[in-house]
Amino acid sequence: MCLGIPMKIVNIDGFIARCSAKNVERDVNLFKLQDNNISVGEYVIVNAGYALQKISESDAQITWQLLEQILDKETENTQTIKSDKKI
Repeated sequence: MCLGIPMKIVNIDGFIARCSAKNVERDVNLFKLQDNNISVGEYVIVNAGYALQKISESDAQITWQLLEQILDKETENTQTIKSDKKI
């Protein structure tokens, strides 16, 4: 399964954008979106170093909220399994 991560574009140099999410920055290839008008401050879905789709800021925020809920639940489940093994 592939997972696309929403990231905010902070700088663009040709087909390479510096993108940020959760205090992590990455260089992202914009080649697949070359027919779109992409600007600094906009959000894109990133997978394997490529921007796949432009999304709204509200969609990016909602996606991060859902991802955080999944991570929180996974952490909770892991802690439950570890405590069950101690019995």
